[in-house]
Amino acid sequence: MNKGDRMSKEKRNIATKLETESKYLTNILDKDDVKNFKKLIPELQDTWMKKQMFRTETEMRFSVLSDNKYPTKAAKYWQSVREQNTHFENLVHLSFDARKNDVEIKKLKRDIKKEKDPLEKELKQVELEEKLYGKAQMELVAKHRMREVATWSKLKKEFHDNSFDDRDVNTHQANSYLLRLQEQKKTITPGTSQPEVFNVLGQLEALEKNIQEKKLSLDSKSPKQLKRK
Repeated sequence: MNKGDRMSKEKRNIATKLETESKYLTNILDKDDVKNFKKLIPELQDTWMKKQMFRTETEMRFSVLSDNKYPTKAAKYWQSVREQNTHFENLVHLSFDARKNDVEIKKLKRDIKKEKDPLEKELKQVELEEKLYGKAQMELVAKHRMREVATWSKLKKEFHDNSFDDRDVNTHQANSYLLRLQEQKKTITPGTSQPEVFNVLGQLEALEKNIQEKKLSLDSKSPKQLKRK
C-alpha cells in the first residue's frame, strides 16, 4: 500500500471512533452486548468501509442503461451524462457541507477549551465526536460519488462512437424514443392496464405523426458532425 492509499484509508477509519463510543453504549446496551460490540469493532470497521453506496458498474450497465429504456448508443450516452452530472453536483454540494462541518469542529474544539461548566463541556464534547463521525461519513460518500463520476465518464467514452450528436441531447431523441415506444408496444397484453396502454400508444402515435410531418428527424447526427466526419 503506497502512502496515498494509506492516508486515504486512515481518513475514513472509524475504528477509533467506535472504540470511543463503545464506552458510552452502556447507557443503551446491556454489558454483554457492549462486550460483543467491542469484539465486533474490526468487523464493523470493515463492513462500514466496504458497504455498497450508490450503483456498481454492473448495475449501471444492466439496470440503469437497459436496452429497453435506452435502445441506442446515443440514448445510453446522454443518460450517462445525466447520471454523471447528478453525482458531480452532489459531490460539489457535499464539499460545501464538509467545509462547514470542519468549521463547526474547529469552533467546538475552541469552545470546549473555554467552557467552564462541566455539563456544557461534556455536551460540546459529544457534539464534537458526532461531527467527527459525520466527517468520516462525508469522506466515504465523497469517495463513492467520485467513483460514480469516473465510471460514468468511462461509459460515456464507450458509447461515443461519433454516430450521433454529442452537443444537443434533442438530436437523438426522436429515433431513440421511437425504438423504445415500439418495444413497449410489443409488451402490451390483454392484462395491461388501460392507462398504461393509453400512455404508450398515445406517445407513439404523437411521435410518429411528428416524424411523418417532418417536425422531428430520425437523424441522430447534427449537420456539423456529418461534415466533421
